[in-house]
Order: sequence, then C-alpha cells, then structure tokens
Amino acid sequence: RWSPCSGHLSFPTVTSVTLLSCRWIGILVLYTVHKGQFSCPGGGLLHSYLLVLLALLAAIICTLSALVYVSMQGTISNPGPRKSLPKLLYTRLLLYLPEFVWAVVGAVWVSDSSVHCESTVINVVIGTVIASWVIIVFTIIGVLIVFDPLGGKKTFYLTDGVNRNLESSQSGQLLYNVKNTATRVWEKRIRLMCCCIVQDDDHRVAFTSIAELFRAYFSDTDLVPSDIAAGLILLHQEQDKMEGCPKEPEEVLCHSPSPSVADDLDVELENAAHYMLFAAAAYGWPYYIYTNPCTALCKLNGDCCRNRPADSDITGSGRHNFHFGSILNITGLQYRDFIHISFHNKIYEIPFFVALDHKKEAIVVAVRGTLSFEDILTDLSADCEDLTLEDVLENGFVHKGITQAANYIYQKLINDGILNQAFTIAPEYKLVIVGHSLGGGTASVLAIMLRNSFPTLKCYAFSPPGGLLSKALADYTKHFIVSIILGKDLVARLSMPNMEDLKRRIVRIVANCNRPKYQILLRGCWYEVFGGDPDNFPTELDGRNQDALTQPLLAEESLMVHRSPSYNALDGESHLHSPPQYPHLYLPGKIIHIVEGSSSRRLCSSDVKYTANWSNETAFSSILISPKMITDHMPDVVLNALNSLSQEHRSCISC
Repeated sequence: RWSPCSGHLSFPTVTSVTLLSCRWIGILVLYTVHKGQFSCPGGGLLHSYLLVLLALLAAIICTLSALVYVSMQGTISNPGPRKSLPKLLYTRLLLYLPEFVWAVVGAVWVSDSSVHCESTVINVVIGTVIASWVIIVFTIIGVLIVFDPLGGKKTFYLTDGVNRNLESSQSGQLLYNVKNTATRVWEKRIRLMCCCIVQDDDHRVAFTSIAELFRAYFSDTDLVPSDIAAGLILLHQEQDKMEGCPKEPEEVLCHSPSPSVADDLDVELENAAHYMLFAAAAYGWPYYIYTNPCTALCKLNGDCCRNRPADSDITGSGRHNFHFGSILNITGLQYRDFIHISFHNKIYEIPFFVALDHKKEAIVVAVRGTLSFEDILTDLSADCEDLTLEDVLENGFVHKGITQAANYIYQKLINDGILNQAFTIAPEYKLVIVGHSLGGGTASVLAIMLRNSFPTLKCYAFSPPGGLLSKALADYTKHFIVSIILGKDLVARLSMPNMEDLKRRIVRIVANCNRPKYQILLRGCWYEVFGGDPDNFPTELDGRNQDALTQPLLAEESLMVHRSPSYNALDGESHLHSPPQYPHLYLPGKIIHIVEGSSSRRLCSSDVKYTANWSNETAFSSILISPKMITDHMPDVVLNALNSLSQEHRSCISC
C-alpha cells in the first residue's frame, strides 16, 4: 500500500534526523538560556512542556537514527537485512500520537490567559508549538503522497499464471476489475496534472487512452522512483564503459562516404540549417526570449508598437502579437511574406504558420513543437492507428496523436485554401514542411498526406519522436523526408518497444547489483557532477556463463509483479522481438545523425566541433542514458550545431 520501499527511506530519514536534531539543539539552548525565567504565573506549565518535548524529540531522533542504519543495509533486491525496518517504522508512527497530543497541549497552554511570563519566553514556546504543527501537517501530506491505491491490487499478480485459472469467469472478472481500477487511478492523476486547462470530449478520450498506456507499462514492476534513479545511474556508467571499448565491424554505422554522398550530405545540412530557423520560430516568444533574454522584450515591445498586423491575419494570437513579432525577428522575413499564422492550440490541434521563403524559393509550412499541456497530451496519445492513403501501397501504422494533429493542419491547408493562396502568389515555388520535436513528427505525417498532391515537396524533421511510422512507411518517406538527430537525443529514441527495453535493462542491472542503493546514488551523483572513471560495481552477473545469462535471476523475479511481455524479453532475444502489442515504429525518412566531437575550451566559452553522417533507424533502437539526452533535443542546441556544421562547410569551400 506504500510507494517507498525499505531501501528508499535512508535519504529522507537522514534529512528528518538532521532537521529534528537542529530543532532539539535549538530548544535545548533556548531552555538553558531562559531556564530561570519560568517562575512567572503559568511558567511551570511551559517549563514542563519544553522538558517533555525535549524527551519526546530525543526518542524520535533515536528511532529515526535506527531507521537510517537499518535502511542502509542489504541491496535493492535483497531486503533481508532490513527485515526489522517495519517495526521501527511503526514505532515512529506510534510516537506521532504523543507528539500530536503534546502539540495540542502546547497550543492550549500558550493561548491560556493566565500565563503571564516575559514575551521572550512566550515567543520561544510559540515557535516550538508552530514547528510541531508544521511537522505534523507535512507528515500527513507525505503519507497521502506515498500512499499507493493500487498496492493491494498488485498482490493479484503475485502467483504465477500457471497456478491460476484465469479462464474462469470469476478470475477473469477479477482481472478486469484490477485493470479497470488501475486505469481509473492513472486517469485521476492525469486529470489532476491538467486541472488548469479546459477539458472537453477530446481531452477525456485522451486521458483514458494515456491512462491505459501508463497502466500497461507500470503494472508489471515493483520499482520505486529511487530504484529507477539507481538503474539509470548504473546504465549510464555501464554505457560509458562500453563506449570506451573497440566496436565490432558490423557496429560501425558510417564508412567513408563516396564524394556524391558527401556532397549530398553537405547540401542537406545547409538546407537544414536554413529551415531550422523556421522550425524554431514556430515556438514564438518563449523561444525568442529564452535565446535573447536581455534584448527580446525591448525588441518585441518596439516592433509591436510600430507595426501591428490586422487581427484577421492571425488566428489565436496572444496579447500584443508577441508571437508574431518573435517570428519576424527569428526568420528575418517581412510581414507581407506570411500567408497564414495560427496560434490556436488544443489537444490534437497545434500552432503552425505558412510563409514565403524567397531565399530558397519555397513555401514553408512550419509546425510548432511541444510547448503546452495540450501538446504533451498529443505526444502521449501513443496508440497506433492505420494511415490510409490513396495510390500509396506502403500504408501502415502511425502515432495516433501526431496523426490527428497532422490531419488538423491538412484540413486547414486544403479546405481553407491556404496552400492555393500561397501558390497563387508564388506558383514557381516548391513546398517545404518543417518542424521540431512534436512539430517534426507532425510535419512528417503531413508530408505523407500531401505527397500525392505535391510530388516535389520536401520535409525536414528536426528531432522527431522515434515511435512515429511503421517500417513500410518509414522506407516510403526516404524519398522526400530528412530527419536530423543530434547526439543522444531522448525523444528521437522514444517508442514503446524502446521503453520496454529500458525497463528490462533497469530491472536487470538494479536487481543484480550487490551494492546498497545509497552508495549507488551517492557515487552516481558524484560521477554525474564531477566526472571521473565509471564505478565498477560488482553484480551477480559477474562470472556467469553465457547460457546462464539468458535465464532471469531470482533477484529479477522479486522486482516483477508478474511475467509481463517486457519481462519475457529477459530471455536474451533480440530487441527486435518485442511484445506484439507494441508494434515497432521508426523515425521518418533519411536520417542525419550529428555527433559532438572535440571541444576547445577558452576563458569564457568553449567551441564544440560537430560531425554529421548518414545513419539508419537501427542506430536509434535503444535509449541512451546521458546528461545530454535532454539538452541535445532543445531547438537552440540543434540550431547551433547545424550552424556550426554549415559554417565549417562554407569555410572549407572558401579555402
């Protein structure tokens, strides 16, 4: 019934011991200083209150200290040395009763009108009473947070499926009720997180779909957040050790390219650097202020005062048209170059703009990435659905939420005549669709939808989600879509099979590590902040032959509530044989992978060198753990990398 595990209590308990010790010392010092000032009327009661409070706090500190010691014993998968921890925990719980009673008594005594002591003494006691009530309130809140409404339901899975007759109507109904309860709990959590947005039927459908996704993903493990953190730390260090080893010949993705391939890559990088400006501009004023914190507001205020467009030209614009002013400053275009700008944002309906790019002679459709709760819900609507297109044989599965967002923009472009208007103005221009993150995925699906009507269109998807298109559709898009991925970008590797693989790897490495969790977390934090050599943590995997490694260990079974499809992946099969309910979806089009190379540090800055090569979807079939897995996805970092490569290419040409 509780989210934490026994090994999870060491850090919060150490914090509690530290705070309570400081409080105990403070009360003791105040009592010693004011010891002779309790002879006033009612002072004896306050004197007794402080003495009993000191004794009570000492008992609590001793209990918590014992909790700290016990919780640091054993390993994540071996809780045996911590078997006495529940008794200590309930002892601490019992001490809350006298603590609560004494807080009430202290409040009554302090408010008693018959007490006539010095104001200093009264203030000291009032401070201790307030501190007691604050601790009690935060304790109640903490208990509510760590209470797991699904804890009792998980015991349903503990017995292996062989010993259960799930085909019977009673057991089947029980299983259905358990799953339904878990889905409702996740749905309530999502509704609570999105309480600040207006909710309609689309939101309710999305909440249910996302809740079902989370229920299915988390239902088969008995991991707490600190276990996941320890697993990510261990995986990062293991990954760093593997990167230092020489690769097998078949693992080398990029060989020496032919001159034509290299020229093609240089051209695409030059185009990508140009169109990334449009993809970044779609984020509007948040991106502009983030990249220009000192001057952005002044420029936007000045631009809006001098040149404010008519309201009919912009859909869903914010006050003062800060979005439009930001787009003008980022792209360098003129107001007359914009055909349509939409800042309307709902679930499955994301902002975009259409503009004329005279430099490249293109009509650019730029789609915004994730920037709101509605966009996050669109991202998380990760079910698969069929994409049916006329005259295209390579139909297949696509990401549901992104496909609905692409369909919304498609209807706007075609039914509202936006593209017809653009090509009436510039009939000789080509169509280019761009976007970053969610916008990159939406731009890719939109390009597939428009391909028949505009055979020469081109799409540049910057850091699109990895679980986007089925294999057939991904191959079909190689003719007109280019995906640009930077470094260890997490989003480009996000798909349900990859997430299942990550869960499998976390379970295996956490369960088989023979070090206590607090050591893993402390050494991991040191490694992440200060670097150094990866720790060589001993595990139960050491010394086992390859045949034995294909069988799950008892420690791994202790962290799995039941043998889910993801746990079956522990049998050593290839990642390509993932559970069938999660079809493999891939990145769209041809893939350019940009990798950070050497860097030269100066006094106030560092120059990072990047290299780019053509890659393939198999290079992104596993999530890489790194501090840069988030920063490599940021649009400004991607734009800087592309500009660096573009400038390097131009300097080589000039030489």
